[in-house]
Amino acid sequence: MQEKLHFVLNNEEISGEFNVSSTLLSFIRETKKLTGTKLVCREGDCGACTVLVGELNNGEVKYKTVTSCIYPLAKVNGKHIVTIEGINGVELTPVQNEFVNEGATQCGFCTPGFIMSLTWYLITHTNYTIEEAINALGGNICRCTGYASIIRSAENVIKSLKDGNSNGGETLRKLIKLNVLPEYFTDIKIRLQQINEKIAAETDSKPYQILVGGGTDLYVQRFDKVVKSNIGLTEHLSKAYIREDGNLIKISGNMTFEQFKESGIIKKYFPRLQQQLNLVASLPIRNSATISGNIVNASPIGDLTIILLALDASLILSDGKNERKVKLKDFYKGYKLLDKSEDEIITEIFFSLDFGNHNLNFEKVSKRTYLDIASVNSTMFIAHSEGKINLCRISAGGVAPVPLLLKNTSEFLSGKEIGNAVIEEALEIVQSEISPISDVRGSEEYKRLLLNQLIKAHFIELFPQSVNIAELV
Repeated sequence: MQEKLHFVLNNEEISGEFNVSSTLLSFIRETKKLTGTKLVCREGDCGACTVLVGELNNGEVKYKTVTSCIYPLAKVNGKHIVTIEGINGVELTPVQNEFVNEGATQCGFCTPGFIMSLTWYLITHTNYTIEEAINALGGNICRCTGYASIIRSAENVIKSLKDGNSNGGETLRKLIKLNVLPEYFTDIKIRLQQINEKIAAETDSKPYQILVGGGTDLYVQRFDKVVKSNIGLTEHLSKAYIREDGNLIKISGNMTFEQFKESGIIKKYFPRLQQQLNLVASLPIRNSATISGNIVNASPIGDLTIILLALDASLILSDGKNERKVKLKDFYKGYKLLDKSEDEIITEIFFSLDFGNHNLNFEKVSKRTYLDIASVNSTMFIAHSEGKINLCRISAGGVAPVPLLLKNTSEFLSGKEIGNAVIEEALEIVQSEISPISDVRGSEEYKRLLLNQLIKAHFIELFPQSVNIAELV
């Protein structure tokens, strides 16, 4: 679908009619011939195609990393896109220089992604630590070097720049002075403001065949169909939000995983999730993937879906004229079968805060610790007082054709005293509620055992003082 776009690619302002259903990577490599950004997996897994996307937010340009191989070109309108060529200068940047010094590249396909991710970290953080820098590289995979030389490169960069680091608006200017970024970055805010004024003056809604949130599933599973269709973007329907409304938490369907993870409300009520959500996808994917997309994809092991099931979330579905509510636990009618018409979209997810003293814990086991689909995952929400369970909800993925709320197990646990005997009895009920199959992620027997272990892990993590850990494991 040809549509008008206005954006900045590195230091070049782009305006024109483009096929907005195609990917950003296709535009970068095929149209603009900027081949430093690599095409490898085309699934967003390896990070070789990582670029920076800068967007105006409250008058400032905020950058994030995305995997351009599954990033719709339509989403670049009004933004600043930075490829590896966009940070190049006469001399190597400190990041590039350390990769050379440490021999942190061999075949070179992964290198631009690592460079861009570490550069993003330097732009967006003010108190550098090697642990955070390594986390920023989490969406990037290298098949040649091992990672030791890459980590040494990151350590060297952090050590060399830490003394020159500062807070607030001076960061960008100092990074330019230190040769981390080129001079043109100082003008990007003004240029984006002018571009967005132009966009606002000419924007009108157009019909679409496929509505895209983050595209992280669609551009993998249905690539050929999507790039040949007219697409619309959920970010154009409303601004992403999460807010408290009385005793409810309401979340827009187009909120990204990372916005959810970093929101003050989630940190306030579910502090464990901040760290646990690092097990969900990679940062570049979390920057794009939307909550409603995770729900509608209907994967039996969708991580955020499993979390929301334990929170007894409800959905608002709209066809543009009428709205209706449906419980998430009732939304799945069978494998990939939804209580949703073709015209309906999830506009909002909400759940109650009316539960008093509570805990929430998410557990996930996959073949790799990070950047992998779960073999089995589980969440337990529990409201409790003085060692007694007032309310319990346990969800599980990978053990049924749909994301599963363990209704009978949850009802059994509610009202019980926390202890080994109760947990062991609950595990017997668990086994009667699930129906795992053997597949590439594990045998049926393995998945049954694994879920039992994850439920034990919930209690060990949340109530170590109330269980005999040695006997339980």
